[in-house]
Amino acid sequence: MEPVIAALRGALESDPDNHAVRSHLATLLLAAGRNEESLEHALRVLAAEPDNIAALRTASSAAWNAGDPARAASYGRLADALESTGPGAVAPPPTELDPAPPIPDTAEEVLLAWADTEAVVEPEIGALSPPTMTLADVGGLDEVKRRLELSFLAPMRNPALREQFGKSLRGGLLLWGPPGCGKTFIARALAGEMGASFYEVGLSDVLDMYIGNSERNLASIFDTARRNRPCVLFFDEIDALGQKRSNLRHGGAALRGVVNQMLAELDGATSDNEGIFVLAASNHPWDVDPALLRPGRFDRTLLVLPPDAAAREAILRFHLRDRPTEPIDTKALVKSSEGLSGADLALAVEQATEAAMEASITSGTLQPITNRQMVDALRSVRPSIGEWMETAKNFALYGNASGAYDELAAYLRKRRR
Repeated sequence: MEPVIAALRGALESDPDNHAVRSHLATLLLAAGRNEESLEHALRVLAAEPDNIAALRTASSAAWNAGDPARAASYGRLADALESTGPGAVAPPPTELDPAPPIPDTAEEVLLAWADTEAVVEPEIGALSPPTMTLADVGGLDEVKRRLELSFLAPMRNPALREQFGKSLRGGLLLWGPPGCGKTFIARALAGEMGASFYEVGLSDVLDMYIGNSERNLASIFDTARRNRPCVLFFDEIDALGQKRSNLRHGGAALRGVVNQMLAELDGATSDNEGIFVLAASNHPWDVDPALLRPGRFDRTLLVLPPDAAAREAILRFHLRDRPTEPIDTKALVKSSEGLSGADLALAVEQATEAAMEASITSGTLQPITNRQMVDALRSVRPSIGEWMETAKNFALYGNASGAYDELAAYLRKRRR
């Protein structure tokens, strides 16, 4: 079996995107008892093909053999669901249409016509999805990955050690930093690394115009997360959802109730939050209510800065991957793009693409994206984080008595050199 495994590895070195070969390699590694390697290759297949049932089965078996039954069950449930709705399902034969019912004339006839119908089902709050990527898909950001490994991943992968130290799997993490730098992307990757469902909740999913409904929405969101453990529950724009209650004295009674409900759900006084990993993102952590940042709630914070050189190269390659290009000097582009966010880099690729499309329309033939077009596009994009940096600098210099912004202050000092 080892010669076959070696041959498959050699094939993947020349063609890393051959997912069929990688899936077969994961199966052979599983049969050889090399569970961690098998799981790693299966997850790489799932990052590109989330509905690959064979890879899901392999990942489930590898996780089970590696001593992670919760993760194994998650992959198994997803594979079962895909098989039950897959292409093998046979659609029912078409039937003749019934004649249209008569139009009711009175209210009594309307109520009689509705008597046997089911009640309207309320739409689910937020978006719940299976894991589709891992931290291997995040380029660069080594310090961010190290912090995530220490905070979440290492305790989860070592249940015996976790039990000896009395380490709980419950907890909260606040990802903060300038906009467009990949906080949501990192949260999704963390869910994939854990083999957990990713439950994304936005501001509009929680807030409601009627008094009491916002608190009810929050309770429903946490109940949904508890029914789908292990689950990464991700709140975007937590600074708007969990504003400082001291700033809500006039006309902010509704939001005060939302903050109180969030605190109650995070504390889990009446429910068990084990297996629920609550993550939140904020561009303005200084606006978050301090009670949300106390131990047991969002007690860990992680600064996500503009992408470093390795991350910028990965972002550029990602956005250029399926587009016709001439040879692009990504190393030179990385050097000229320091200080740009991931969103800025995506915009530069879009502008270069538009220039190539215009050249193609003018010439009547396909013109690939050129290196010159990428250079020009990067020069034309203004950093979108400048205003945020000015605001953040004030808090790092004059509002850092607690040391909450030490990382930011160190980054700003390094940036000035």
